[in-house]
This record gives sequence, structure tokens and C-alpha cells, in this order.
Amino acid sequence: CLFRVEDCSLSPHIFSGFLNAFSSVAKPQTMAFSVAVPATSSVTVPLSVSAQSTAYVSSAQAPGTTQQSRRRESFTKIQETTFLGRKAIEFEPSPVQRNHTGFAFKVHAVATPTDASTWEKLNEELVNESPRDVIADALERFGNEVAISFSGAEDVILIEYAQQTGLPFRVFSLDTGRLHPETYQLFDKVEKHYGIHIEYTFPEAAAVEKLVREKGMFSFYEDGHNECCGIRKVQPLRKHLSTLKAWITGQRKDQSPGTRSSIPVVQLDPAFKGQDGGDLIKYNPLANTSSYDVWYAIRMLEVPYNALHERGFVSIGCEPCTKPVLPSQHEREGRWWWEDATQKECGLHKGNIAK
Repeated sequence: CLFRVEDCSLSPHIFSGFLNAFSSVAKPQTMAFSVAVPATSSVTVPLSVSAQSTAYVSSAQAPGTTQQSRRRESFTKIQETTFLGRKAIEFEPSPVQRNHTGFAFKVHAVATPTDASTWEKLNEELVNESPRDVIADALERFGNEVAISFSGAEDVILIEYAQQTGLPFRVFSLDTGRLHPETYQLFDKVEKHYGIHIEYTFPEAAAVEKLVREKGMFSFYEDGHNECCGIRKVQPLRKHLSTLKAWITGQRKDQSPGTRSSIPVVQLDPAFKGQDGGDLIKYNPLANTSSYDVWYAIRMLEVPYNALHERGFVSIGCEPCTKPVLPSQHEREGRWWWEDATQKECGLHKGNIAK
């Protein structure tokens, strides 16, 4: 039989109130309740506790067993359904567990706020947390609907921290078609080192073809980088972000005093939209981390890095628009060196530029 809340001592009214209690919570707090059901029954678990919140089954156990013996494998997803007007997933105990007389299904609900002021409050709460804890917040809060943006430079440390959380995570990268060979080589190393598959995005062939045919291969040296970056980077990024609810970047305040000195740890993305045209949350776990700290971690943890860093390259982008910097030069001087230093954003983080 399908387990419904009416079948236990927890009334539908109380249960509904429990689900709605998360709508204004800022921090990813977890609340839970347990109910016992027969081992031959299934259980329906709400996926949403508010418009942007998630709920999931964290464990199922035979009565009397300890916390340590709880196993995610002791239940099986049957189908997606609805419960109290919300999306839900129906579970049932796996066959090997059916000898038990019953199970205690524990449902955890994690709040995910949507109000802009609430995200500002969350930023205040996370501003002094470690990059790994900030990433953990993103992964716990958004699950498979958040992804790490990886450029092939020192932001590789984000992948290391994500791996350390023990949570599943996604990584995507923009292949503009004009990256250094060393960057492609790093992509391969990272995939093998962490056992992941990077989700590569590509520009629209027709748009690239039109630009090159009309203006040549290096028009950006004459009329600025915005048009080329818009086609090769911004448009593919916008398309990919439209499938997500949040993304994780490697931005740091010390990367570009002209455009990144005030970036928060968490923010409502001012430039892009997420799923179904909704708000997109942007995590910058390294915002308050220095280049020195990033490289200390990379070396101590033996994280694979781009070979270009050993040749004076610090900030790495497309090959025609990136060059090594000299001692005492700021890292951003190696990008679009022919343009105004206060406008050195390719469009991926154009919300950083004051209007």
C-alpha cells in the first residue's frame, strides 16, 4: 500500500505546517521526523517544502537498529508522484530488507530561500566560512541543480574542495575553441584525477563563422573583446546556466581590483537567469581567499594545475587574449592588455562592473 501521512500519528495539518516552515529560512537548516511503516509498504516523500526547497529521504532502518547501521540502499525509488500538492518520490524497502517487521523512514527537509535580502543574510553567515564549507552549502542546498564553473586555471581548487565534501557534484567548462593546448591537457588530467566528466559547452558554429568571415580571426585587438567573448563565452554560458538553479565560480577579490573588489560569497546573480527564467544563485567560495592561499592549497594537496602557470601565466583565458606577467605586475594585466583595466571582464561576470 502507498504510505500516506494520514496512516500515522502525525496529522496532515501538522505535516503541512512542517513543510511550509522553511519558506523564510536563510541558513540550510535541517529538520526531520520519523514514522514507522510496515516493511511491505512504500513511502511517499515530498521533494519540495517551499517553492525552491528540497526534501529527501536520508535513511531507512529496521526498528531498533543504530544510527551507524542505517543505509541509503535499504529503500528503492519507485516513481515520481505528488504529495500534498507538491512533487514527491515514492520509495519502497528493497527486497533484502523485507524480512523486518517495519521501517522508520526519516525525512530531512533543507530550506532554500529565494528572497534577495535572504541571500544577503546568507552571505553574511558564510562570509567567514572556509571555501569547502561554502561549496558544501551549495551542494546540500541545490544538489544536482548547481555546478562548478571551471576555466582550466587555478579554480581547479574548487573541484578539490567539492571532492572533499563527499557530496556528488557537477563541473562544466566553456570550450571557446581558442584555448591553450595546456588547458585542454589539464581538463583531461582533472577528469582522470577526480574520476569525473566535465560538461563542456561550445559556441554556436554559425555565430562564430559569421564573426570570423566578416571581421577576421583577431578583430578583438581593434574593436575590443566584448563581441568575440559574447559569442564564444557569454552565449554558451547563458544557455548552460538556464538549466541550473545555482553555479559556483572561482572569483576572488584580489584577482581584479577594478571589477572584483566587492564580490560577495553568495549572491543573486545580477547578469544571468536560471531554470525556467528564474533567479540564479551565484557562489564565490574563494571571494575572500588570496592567490597565495589558493596556491598553497594546490601544492599541499597535490592538485593538478595548468602547466602555463610555470611559465608566468597567472590569469588564463583564451590563447590570443592571455599573456604571462612580469614580477610586480598584477595578474589581470595579462588579460586584454590593450584595454581599460576597469573593464577587464569577458562578460561571464559583467555584473561586477559598476554602471
